[in-house]
Amino acid sequence: MKPNRNSIIYAAVFTFVVCVVFVVVLAIANQVTLSRVNANKKLESQLAVLKAFGLADGTTPVGEIDSKYTQSITEKSMDKATAYIATIDGQTYVAIKLTMPGLWGPITAVLATDPKGTIVRGFEIVDQQETPGLGGRITEPWFSAQFKGKQTLPDGTIAFAQGSGKGNLDPTDGTVDAITGASRTSDFVKALVNKELALARQIGGTL
Repeated sequence: MKPNRNSIIYAAVFTFVVCVVFVVVLAIANQVTLSRVNANKKLESQLAVLKAFGLADGTTPVGEIDSKYTQSITEKSMDKATAYIATIDGQTYVAIKLTMPGLWGPITAVLATDPKGTIVRGFEIVDQQETPGLGGRITEPWFSAQFKGKQTLPDGTIAFAQGSGKGNLDPTDGTVDAITGASRTSDFVKALVNKELALARQIGGTL
């Protein structure tokens, strides 16, 4: 007896079977690619740390990232954060990777500075879920570039202010340009940056 393809039962069973097949296929694909995905995430994190220290850039070959990281960086675990130590030209620097809330999801970033937290060496966004074209612009090169060499304010913080939208490259004023039209995201990143500076000073005081 042939099944009635116009019946509700047939449609429900067919839909169920198709869903099960797709779930199984996706589960298999996830397991097959899991190691590759994790390896790529590791490399992305390592590159962000190296870039924050000024030890790599967008042109650094993928094949050199892991070896350069292993040779240059020492990791130190913290509560809810990871600290990194690097000696560059005889000077010790500290970086902090931290995840804090954003507007639509967590934001993870790395900030490198001197042990006293007075001059930022570099800042890199590792992961974010902000609105593309608005808050998502925190991943654009001009945004991170304005942190390089930036002196902190007397209270040890970095201020965010509405500016040209192209980045504040004055290293002495302790201020960076916020993202135009994304004040909430800018506020979240400001909190993240200043928490990282505080943690860097905490680690720096033990070196």
